[in-house]
Amino acid sequence: MIANFLVLYRSKSLSQDRNVRVFPLPIAVAAVLCAALAGCDNRAEPVPLAVAGGDAALGKRLMEQYQCGACHAIPGVGAATGSAGPPLDKFGRRSYIAGRFPNLPGPLADWLVDPPAMKPGTTMPDAGVSTAEARHMAAYLYTLR
Repeated sequence: MIANFLVLYRSKSLSQDRNVRVFPLPIAVAAVLCAALAGCDNRAEPVPLAVAGGDAALGKRLMEQYQCGACHAIPGVGAATGSAGPPLDKFGRRSYIAGRFPNLPGPLADWLVDPPAMKPGTTMPDAGVSTAEARHMAAYLYTLR
């Protein structure tokens, strides 16, 4: 692409062709630099969403206790190699929960407490998770990036 800009700039015969647009060299160079810099980002990995009252370490233990790994593959959770539900390895990067709800702490905690109430017909069961436990589990899920 850069070569095309330069060729168009330097070629007088092409500039006389009405179907070819000639870009001045400074504009071509500026466009290339802007495109190159757009990919530069020195920021660190985004911080996981904070869940008020949530403890990620406790959430991890609760996911083991409730045997979430029977249906989901969950990094860091012992024996969590299930395949009936989606893998949760990058859950913190997802935009939606169950393909329908925004991936935010409130909706996630509600989903963990009673999935069928939010999405009738879902295969995810109501496991009896309390609201407090759901906050801890959500805190852990947001660490999975």
